[in-house]
Amino acid sequence: MKAKKIVLCCLGAVIAACAAVLLWPGNYYVHRALIHTYPKIDQYPIFENRVVKAAHPMPFAYAPGVNGRKVDARFEKSFEEYGTVAFLVLKGGKVYAEQYWEGYGNNTHSNSFSMAKSIVSLLIGCAISDGYIQSVEQPVSDFLPEWGEFEGQPLLIRHLLTMSAGVKWNESSTSLFSTTTEAYYGKDLWDLTKREVLIEKPGRYFNYQSGVTQILAFLLKKATGKNIADYASEKIWTPIGAEEDALWSLDHKNGMEKAYCCFNSNARDFARLGQLVLQNGYWYAAPNQEDSNSVRRIAVVDSAYVAQALSPARYLTARLPDGTESPCDMYGYQFWMLNYKGHDVKYFRGILGQYILVIPDSDAVIVRLGHRRAKEYDPVYDYPVDINLWLEAGFDLLNR
Repeated sequence: MKAKKIVLCCLGAVIAACAAVLLWPGNYYVHRALIHTYPKIDQYPIFENRVVKAAHPMPFAYAPGVNGRKVDARFEKSFEEYGTVAFLVLKGGKVYAEQYWEGYGNNTHSNSFSMAKSIVSLLIGCAISDGYIQSVEQPVSDFLPEWGEFEGQPLLIRHLLTMSAGVKWNESSTSLFSTTTEAYYGKDLWDLTKREVLIEKPGRYFNYQSGVTQILAFLLKKATGKNIADYASEKIWTPIGAEEDALWSLDHKNGMEKAYCCFNSNARDFARLGQLVLQNGYWYAAPNQEDSNSVRRIAVVDSAYVAQALSPARYLTARLPDGTESPCDMYGYQFWMLNYKGHDVKYFRGILGQYILVIPDSDAVIVRLGHRRAKEYDPVYDYPVDINLWLEAGFDLLNR
């Protein structure tokens, strides 16, 4: 009996010690992670958010027959298994097909997750055009002295854009104690980002790290003197005629946008971002919808920058999931790319299967939003293989 009491006392002491660690103020993010568990597409209400204002909405036109186009029955089971909530196809700049599940609709907010990284890239292009940044070859230390050089190589903005910064960052989003989990549920992105010390020479290896995009965001804020959400509204969201305000989630302490993720919008307005990329950074605005002659071409993001952003950084070495290395054929400036049955696809990508797929040779954009994605990856282009499903279903609709 005495031994049993000793064991129970020891067990109680261990539980108390664990509780003390978890309840320590420095583990703020651990408390939240335990409460909310794995990130979800509808969690924006648990964060503070800054509005990305849609000042001049310009609704999409609809292609003839749009109401009759539904995802083919042979795809329905897979769509359900992956928890799809929205699937939208643009063709020729018009809504060609649109479908929702689980009560989601054309104005329901859903988290972009890492699709936000591509938005940050576009904003860097805007800041260069505006003269806030000289070029992608400018040293990061011109704005953020905390990041200088490693073995004589200065850290450049281009290194951040191409995920070749060579910083220390634990990307795992499934570990309670990873840096990405702390960034998502934590309250001080600046303090966290400053821990990203350079550990290898920049500009050599492609290494996907969310913290690198967050450095870009701090640089962008310092360069422009504006909040990221406000600059996004001014330079992109309003010019492309977004129909609904978006919400960009913030950290708790500094009111800084979680720029590597957490841009919350709907399928139609996400599709606009794809259309902007498809049109090489231009937007075609028609203030008078009844007069086709009133269409104006607006340069939203410099076309030369967009072209570079969508070009693979093949001079980098990519470490693939199977342990091999190859030239980086799948990533540019915070944009992914792949080849699907002869189609070159440029795309935005989020961790739970958020995709904006841009298909230039088909003049099309496919948006898929949902709760899950495949665990298996393509061995060449390093993408979750569920993308094949969305492309196949999308092409099936485009060919009708």
